[in-house]
Formats: sequence, C-alpha cells, structure tokens
Amino acid sequence: MGRKSVKENKTIYQQVREELGYTREKAAELMPGFSPERIEKIENGRTQIQPEDVLLMAEYYKAPYLCNYYCANECPIGQVNALRPEPKELGQIGVETLNALNQMSRSKDRLLEIVEDGRVRPDEYEDFVEIKRVLDKIALSVANLQLWVNGQIAKGHMEKPE
Repeated sequence: MGRKSVKENKTIYQQVREELGYTREKAAELMPGFSPERIEKIENGRTQIQPEDVLLMAEYYKAPYLCNYYCANECPIGQVNALRPEPKELGQIGVETLNALNQMSRSKDRLLEIVEDGRVRPDEYEDFVEIKRVLDKIALSVANLQLWVNGQIAKGHMEKPE
C-alpha cells in the first residue's frame, strides 16, 4: 500500500490520480507501460511527460482535460497557440456561448465591410481587433463544450458521437 503524499505543490497529474483514490501502484496496474516509479518521476517533474503518457492518463483517469492542460501548459507550440478551455458546468457554457454569438451577430455587418477588400485598413483596425476578440470567445466556448462532452463520455454518461 502506498503512502499518502503531503506535498503542497502537486502537479495536475498527481492531483487527478489522488482524487481517484489511486496509489501509484494502482495507477501503474491500470496503464500499460507504466510503473509506479515512472508515475512518481512524471508527477515530481523528474522526467519530461510525453504526449502519449498524457493520452493514457486522460483515458485511464477519465480526465480528458489533462490533454488540454498539457497542450496549453507544457507543449511549446500549445503554449503559444492553444485555447485554454476550463471545466465548467453546461449551463455556464451555454450562456457564455449565446452571449458571444449575440455579440458576433451585432458585428457581422462590420466584419463584412472590413474584409470586403481583402485587407484591414488602419481606420478599420480597432473594429477588426474587437471582432477578433468576440470570435476568440466563440472559439473558447466551443472548446469548453468539447471538454464538457469529452468528460461526460469518459465518465460513461454519454456515448461518443460517430
């Protein structure tokens, strides 16, 4: 039987494992190719976690948000480009999505005016930046919804859409 960690600054990987009540030994039994020592090294940052490791942990811990965390925080490309969805309740996601879509609805005519000539003129730049901000909100809402759906699928509350 493993010992309970009293470490204060735990990685997300350790937090998720412990929330499930798994020891490193139990987690290693579940995940092919993992040993308790490998899990300990990953959790303590003594070895670089690989994308394949994150995929397995996300699957076996039923925590698809680990993939988003990895992409946004540990992958050099994702640190620059990735959306940062957060686990939220479906109602909050719905309200945020509808709000962003309403904002975009009010801006769509201005977007058409700006892009009609294939460029953004200096006098259009400020409006274009605001429209991009609204589009970013929509993209993040979609990512939050995908994260919510993937969580429901992982927990067995929904079937994976074909």
